[in-house]
Amino acid sequence: MSKKIVSRRDLMQLSTGSAVTVALSQQVVALDNQAGTKKIEASQVKRVDRQSEPFRTMVALGESTTAGGWSTDPGRCWVAQLGLLINDFQEAPMQVVNSGIGANVISTKSPCYEHSGKPAANQRLEKHVIAHRPDLLIVSYGLNDARGGTPLELFQREMVRVLQAVRRKIDPLIILPGPYFMTDFTVGGEHWSHADYQLFREFNRGIEEVAEQQNCLYVDLLEGYAETKWMIHYDGVHANDLGHRIVANRIFEKIAQNCSGVALSTKTAEKQSPRWRDESVLKADYGF
Repeated sequence: MSKKIVSRRDLMQLSTGSAVTVALSQQVVALDNQAGTKKIEASQVKRVDRQSEPFRTMVALGESTTAGGWSTDPGRCWVAQLGLLINDFQEAPMQVVNSGIGANVISTKSPCYEHSGKPAANQRLEKHVIAHRPDLLIVSYGLNDARGGTPLELFQREMVRVLQAVRRKIDPLIILPGPYFMTDFTVGGEHWSHADYQLFREFNRGIEEVAEQQNCLYVDLLEGYAETKWMIHYDGVHANDLGHRIVANRIFEKIAQNCSGVALSTKTAEKQSPRWRDESVLKADYGF
């Protein structure tokens, strides 16, 4: 059975009345104008600065890999690693909040909700996201909903509603990663055995579509994993330490490419730092 990706019109209708409707309309027009054209050269891309100030608070809302499964200690979880990467480039440290719950799904409407780790994402926004007042929010879903039989179009609609609910109260920069890579699609028994890698790729495209329509940044994690099995824990589902590092790096790359605020400290330091390079010994080895 083919999986339908929600149309631009459907996503726009879900966004009617929200604060981002105008931005969404502009985004859709831009996407439609690019349809069927040649790939745009990197030199032609006009970069939009999504965050010109340092981040204050990051919240990661997601499933068991967000919660840390199965890094060898909390500091090796991708959420903590991403916090370290960002804070390495900020003078004032950003607060990091991990709101991951194992076996979590996007919505109470997900078919596998009764067998999931509760509460679902749409039930827990007030305390686990909004109360922290983040200016950076990462919403990481898709793996469990795909495994649990959530139709892609339902997943997309529920994801849009989650994003809208957040934006009615706060206005963080929102990042939507695609699904993580995994190797054993039988883990969890019959309730969690509805997916395969092809369905993950479809969810990946579906999440990218939502990100484009909802003015979020999208991160392709499957591309980062590149089907590398040694990045997966022996349970066949979760990232190991190496996988967590790849996830953190991929998300940090997207932030660095779109948020000048993480460059403020280094742009100041580069004007004052000593010129420490010294290649004289290497040159002397060959008489120069």
